[in-house]
Amino acid sequence: MNTLIAIALTTGILSGLWGWVAVSLGLIGWAGFLGCTAYFACPQGGLKGLLISACTLLSGVAWAQIIIHTSALAPHLQMVGYMVTGVVAFLMCVQAKSILLSFVPGTFIGACATFAGSGDWQLVIASLLPGLLFGYAMKNSGLWLAARGQQAVPEE
Repeated sequence: MNTLIAIALTTGILSGLWGWVAVSLGLIGWAGFLGCTAYFACPQGGLKGLLISACTLLSGVAWAQIIIHTSALAPHLQMVGYMVTGVVAFLMCVQAKSILLSFVPGTFIGACATFAGSGDWQLVIASLLPGLLFGYAMKNSGLWLAARGQQAVPEE
């Protein structure tokens, strides 16, 4: 079976399952899909990619909390919030010097999910991480299915 089709098949099935799980557990469905997206977008695959994606997503949540809480210290001075955002965005990129934090888009995905989730970091994390695991399962089960399908094809 073609790898793209195999991954599409497992992604479709597990996306439907994720939707049900998210609703059943009171999680944010779209945040889970962001976690899934982080795994798919990470240049590193396998368990290493899963770990790097998790670390960057969580760091993004933490950075967003820093922006939210620091900006709240001077609510009447919007410029403070903008300056804090600029400094934090710089630091979000610089942290990529560490291998576990090297996937910069994952950091921004975690931060954006936190902002979109109105700063409810507990619910955002509870939604991002299972979504990340679903992403891992989607891609790797698709790769497994494709490899299994290629083995079943007789040689000419």
